[in-house]
Amino acid sequence: MIKNYLKIAFRNIILQKGYSLINITGLAIGITACVLILQYVSFELSYENFQVNKDRIYRVQQDRYDNGKLSTQWAAGAFAVGNSFKDAIPEIEDYVKLVQQGQVTTEVDNEPTKIEKVFFASSAFFNIFTYPLIAGEKNNALKEPFTIAVSETTAKRIFGTTNIVGKRMDLDRKGNFTITAVYKDAPVNTQLKPDILISYDTYVKMNGPDNNPETAWSWDGCLTYLLLRKDADIKGVEKKFIPIVEKATGAEYKKLNAAVTYLLQPLTDIHLYSNYMMEPAPNGDGKTIYLLLGIAFFIVIIAWVNYINLATARAITRAKEVGVRKAIGSQRRQLVIQFLSESALLNGFALLLALILVVIAIPGFNAISGHQLSFSLLSNFNFWISLAVLFVAGVFLSGLYPAFVLSRFNPVEVLKGNTGGIKQHALLRKSLVVFQFTASLFLLIGTVIVYQQIQYMRRQSLGINVDQTLVVNRPGVGIDSTFLQKMTAFKQELQQQNTIGNITVSTSIPGQAVDWNAGGIKLVGADESTQKQYRVIGMDYDFIKTYGLKLIAGRAFSKDFGSDKNSVIFNRKAAEQLGFNKPEEAIGKKIDFWGEQYIIEGVAENFHQQSLREAYEPLILRLIPDVSGYLSVKVNPAQTKQTIAAVKAGWNKFFPGNTFDYFFLDDHFNNQYKADQRFGQVFGLFTGLAILVACLGLFGLASFTTLQRKKEIGIRKVLGAPVLSILNLLYREFALLLLIAFAIAVPVAAFSTSQWLQGYAFRMQMHWVYFVLPFIAIIAIALITVSFQTIKAAVANPVKSLRTE
Repeated sequence: MIKNYLKIAFRNIILQKGYSLINITGLAIGITACVLILQYVSFELSYENFQVNKDRIYRVQQDRYDNGKLSTQWAAGAFAVGNSFKDAIPEIEDYVKLVQQGQVTTEVDNEPTKIEKVFFASSAFFNIFTYPLIAGEKNNALKEPFTIAVSETTAKRIFGTTNIVGKRMDLDRKGNFTITAVYKDAPVNTQLKPDILISYDTYVKMNGPDNNPETAWSWDGCLTYLLLRKDADIKGVEKKFIPIVEKATGAEYKKLNAAVTYLLQPLTDIHLYSNYMMEPAPNGDGKTIYLLLGIAFFIVIIAWVNYINLATARAITRAKEVGVRKAIGSQRRQLVIQFLSESALLNGFALLLALILVVIAIPGFNAISGHQLSFSLLSNFNFWISLAVLFVAGVFLSGLYPAFVLSRFNPVEVLKGNTGGIKQHALLRKSLVVFQFTASLFLLIGTVIVYQQIQYMRRQSLGINVDQTLVVNRPGVGIDSTFLQKMTAFKQELQQQNTIGNITVSTSIPGQAVDWNAGGIKLVGADESTQKQYRVIGMDYDFIKTYGLKLIAGRAFSKDFGSDKNSVIFNRKAAEQLGFNKPEEAIGKKIDFWGEQYIIEGVAENFHQQSLREAYEPLILRLIPDVSGYLSVKVNPAQTKQTIAAVKAGWNKFFPGNTFDYFFLDDHFNNQYKADQRFGQVFGLFTGLAILVACLGLFGLASFTTLQRKKEIGIRKVLGAPVLSILNLLYREFALLLLIAFAIAVPVAAFSTSQWLQGYAFRMQMHWVYFVLPFIAIIAIALITVSFQTIKAAVANPVKSLRTE
């Protein structure tokens, strides 16, 4: 019987080639889009899933308050947190501390080699996190000072083998470190991908006995991860933090009118729901992921709606078939199975086509999204589960309603030619068309607004000149008492080149968060409760001039004033935070800065240190003549290669043992927008697919509608109706549906996009054009789609359509 059902279903598909092709193509595109997005979303949601203890690992996150107002949020908090909490809270089984070291330099074949991701890690690291060891013992790997564990790739890169336990390795020429373990490389789906782990006791030793971080509550920068017991109550543990923190910091912070709180972040939530200061790696965006997931289901639902629309629209032509079948004894159950068989066969063909499209689309999707889906996903069990679920859902959701509609016809009535009852389903078809174009219009408006926001951010003045700026990463080797002398000689030698302009050194550069956070800063003589937090950039004399900062009061640093070594420049935001409404009022005032006094010599206009997603921060520009940091060199773009070669030669001469690691600042700054651009591209791609699928359905529906009204059109033409009148008749119905879709989509899109824009400190103004233009585009696309059939019907010879009457 099943074989017979499938045979008849196959014949019907062949008989209606056009409609079958529309359905199969639409379903295949919908399934392809859905599968690609599901794999993308699945990857984003898989972060830290490889960790055996993932459900019990929590990161301690720090919130700081000034005058009762949240001022900063940190991924890394005080150093004393881990050991203090562990000693006092029995629900904590163990803890690990991580301190970001940044990059270090070692030598391979007498050539300096940079290693980027280096952390100090306490001894419990390998007991808490799942990084299997290739060599060494996890309980002893990071126990002693000046011991390190290295990743498999780093071991092979430096030594050519992983058999290196017991060997010594020099880092930044600061002494030899003993290798005690080699661990497997971290998978892609984790925030922590260390190349080298240095024992935390090394960090303690380097700071000396007078600066023991284990007791430091006002010293930030330590990532603390807790391993909780299985029965631990998370909220209960957080409540136990409060008296511990109050006892350690309460008296001091009360004087400053400040406060600090600590919260727990589940390890598996960090990638999508954490974007705090001192994150060890860039994170994703949970809202974006679920928005893409919504788009995936929109597209596949639109494809299923196409099938329902076309199947119910064809009910008139299949009514007699149903009548005959019922007349010769077919039961309704059998007819339902028959029509579901057709749905299964169509969905099956669409699934096969979708598999081919997925394989073809993977490279292009990777290029747009920035992710690395591979053909290995074809061997992924979850991939086939996704396909199976889409197939079963497609068969029943798209096939069940038409099957029940078609199988309920009264054989006596339909064989008499009475199909009036079918018209009651026209309302459903119209409703589904409205849904399709509401969804398409919503997505198109979203695409336009995402694009406009990205363009808005890129067009805005940064208030700082990042063009034609070559930046060399800070040196790690040779930072000693002769550093200022070497840097001065290096800059003088470079400036003899006519292709090189201003040169400066600073602790931070535009395009990245300022990692120097200074709390407790106030005016000299002011009450301690007025102390606030500021971000600080250390710089030499030439920073203001090199980056073209605009001073709105006072002057820049100058070697002509010996007192400038104790001077600072505030940005407008910092001056306002200090209590000055007029920038000039701040000039000459003294501030307390960690036990020392500095004079405010100037106030600079606010500038965008980071992307326009971030608000202006209160910045202090502090003069440090011998500052060690990023080297920024203004270059002539016409002779870039020669300039780079000259800078490299001088770098190797004055700072031997350091890698020459450079980049151009405008590229570095624009990298902040890559995630937004990729999101916009992915959003736009799948919006286009949604519109394509909707138009395929509309084309099929228009074809069938004009076919049903062929005789009506013929009679109207015989009675003298012009072609434009007939086109107006056929267009009117679809235009009305699009207007209804517009009325529904606009308020939903306006609310959704305004919520999305709240994530940007600097955002574009909403304009009616962003809603009307997508509507005009959708109308144009829809009318062009419908026109293929309507014009053909309107200009057809009426004799041919009426000859059977």
